[in-house]
Amino acid sequence: MIEVNGLVKTYGTKRAVDGVSFSVKRGDILGFLGPNGAGKSTTMKMITGFVRPDSGTATVGGVDVMKDPVAVKRKLGYLPENAPAYPEMTVAEFLGFIAEVRGFRDRATRKAHVDRAVALTHLVSVRNQTIDTLSKGYKQRVGFAQALLHDPPVLILDEPTDGLDPNQKNEVRLLIKNMAVEKAVILSTHILEEVEAICNRMIVISRGRLVADESPAKFLGRQPGARMDEIFRNLTSSDA
Repeated sequence: MIEVNGLVKTYGTKRAVDGVSFSVKRGDILGFLGPNGAGKSTTMKMITGFVRPDSGTATVGGVDVMKDPVAVKRKLGYLPENAPAYPEMTVAEFLGFIAEVRGFRDRATRKAHVDRAVALTHLVSVRNQTIDTLSKGYKQRVGFAQALLHDPPVLILDEPTDGLDPNQKNEVRLLIKNMAVEKAVILSTHILEEVEAICNRMIVISRGRLVADESPAKFLGRQPGARMDEIFRNLTSSDA
């Protein structure tokens, strides 16, 4: 579903992403990890077509992101960092607007998609509140709802449980796990327990380069008896 080959992005003198390559198939939940500034968000923005790479390619569902970015956007749902939205809109208005942008012109069809997304992300109680009145956790759920709205085959989620309480985190993780049977999911997170809980693969990048691509079990096997955060810290701090 996703093929990334040799992606490179430089900002000034900083090589933010340095030749990253990987693939994600249907049914994968890929945990995308790295220290702050490692290049995670930049890589995700290149895959989604929001940032143009200096070199390399990315395809989603067989479509090249640079050659046909609109077709790619139809195939994916993207939750960017900080879940941006229009704060003066209510939750229902915002999701209705997103549904219309996504091409659902018929009112009944649009409402059905909004209702489904609201129910999946547990936003029923706040659907008529303006987004600027919501807590950080609810705003994050609104961002997640817009990514799910058109039931895409690919989900790219940047810190989807950021700001949620423990119960809400578990709800979102279960939702992602259940949906991944029919989808390919890239999940950027700094919560290592989240990777252990729901991911069948994990990638670690450090200083813009890929330093690990394996299952969580194999990653833990690098240092038997050590915690995942210890292995992660050793791997990313020792990378030259």
